[in-house]
Amino acid sequence: MEQKKFFFAKLFDYFKNSFLQGLLTVLPITLTLALFTFFFRLLKGWLAPIYLLEPEYLQRIPHSEIFLVILFILVIGAIFKTFFIRSFLHFIETIFFRIPLMNPVYSGIKQLVQAFTVPEKLTFKQVVLVEFPRQGIFSIGFLTSQVPQEIAPAKHKKFYNVYIPTTPNPTTGFLVIVSEDDYKVVDMTRQEAMSLIISGGIIQPDRFIKRFLIEETLSTK
Repeated sequence: MEQKKFFFAKLFDYFKNSFLQGLLTVLPITLTLALFTFFFRLLKGWLAPIYLLEPEYLQRIPHSEIFLVILFILVIGAIFKTFFIRSFLHFIETIFFRIPLMNPVYSGIKQLVQAFTVPEKLTFKQVVLVEFPRQGIFSIGFLTSQVPQEIAPAKHKKFYNVYIPTTPNPTTGFLVIVSEDDYKVVDMTRQEAMSLIISGGIIQPDRFIKRFLIEETLSTK
């Protein structure tokens, strides 16, 4: 009787472990496909007016509105290189900056995009660790700039602005001012740090995971 119970217990553990292993294998693939499908349908919904305005021969092409938008962006990028169009866009930006409600929104989004896409305009200079929201708890932040001495908490120290994004929406966050002794630079790129923040810590940098696995393998030998 005891042998039967032991056999069924082992059989149950085998099926349970196999199921969990299969679930952990399939889940990342399924969630990735579901996420891309969701954003693809969302994009299709946003571009539906373009599809309705297209000629009939273009509507026969699957997802033609997406290709049109991509082509439009490429054309805008090519035209932007000309001096005249660049001057015109700067003029439009000047108008945006003069509108009270539009100014903070537009400038904030533009700076956030440039921080991650334009190498020569590194707004987020370094990835750092800061004790926030209280001592003993660390948050990932981005060192943005040095605080001018006129508004620094103390004159005998250097202070820095650190932007701490929130999860999973990094466009909102906290701006904290810390001294040069109160933050620690982390060996991470801005893209790696942002992936870590958006995923809630699930997506770790591959190079750290590989290093950890190698160290674990060597320690078990």
